[in-house]
Amino acid sequence: MSDLSLPEGFPLAAREAARRHCTSLEDAVGRFRRDHLDRIARWGARLAVVLPAGGRLLAAGNGGSAAQAQHLTAELVGRYRRERPAYSAISLHAETSSLTAIGNDYGFDQVYARQVAAHGRPGDVLLLLSTSGRSGNLIAAAAAARSCGMRVWALTGPAPNPLAEAAHEALCVDAPATATVQEAHLVAVHVLCECFDAVVEAGPARRTGGAVGSFEPAAVRRRMS
Repeated sequence: MSDLSLPEGFPLAAREAARRHCTSLEDAVGRFRRDHLDRIARWGARLAVVLPAGGRLLAAGNGGSAAQAQHLTAELVGRYRRERPAYSAISLHAETSSLTAIGNDYGFDQVYARQVAAHGRPGDVLLLLSTSGRSGNLIAAAAAARSCGMRVWALTGPAPNPLAEAAHEALCVDAPATATVQEAHLVAVHVLCECFDAVVEAGPARRTGGAVGSFEPAAVRRRMS
């Protein structure tokens, strides 16, 4: 087997690419910690009211964002850190027969909206993930959810974008690269689970006694500092 020669300057170029990537992510996470912890804490507290009461989280995305959506629902149906009850959370892209049937019969823009109309109930939550914030099927899903009384949250890339405008609330990651936005979305998913678990563990009195509006994310700040 012959040796493969590497281009001149290869180690330096690779290290510089790695440094730029990490710096971009560090900057994005720093902005997330500064600008968005209160919002993600409110979302976690809201889910801690909705899900134990029998409500449901629906989640959707495309490509890597679909994987992020499924990561979140797996944490809620299974567990994040500690043992707790299973909660209803569904990733809409994972229902492959419905997805392909709806796409074939109604078009790709309707693959999530149709499922939202089937599964969503008033008071449930729909979380949509998109690095661009311009995916037609997610914007249609947001409209379907609002029409049936669901709460719509969006994790997107930089604002402004159509999906953020279609949601009730949006957490828009200010980063120039798609990869960095997706990595920051994973941080948001994990922090959301942290906040959800914290309020669930605090017990019913905390969940129903104003936690949705006033949940204090100090513990999350300590973990991220």
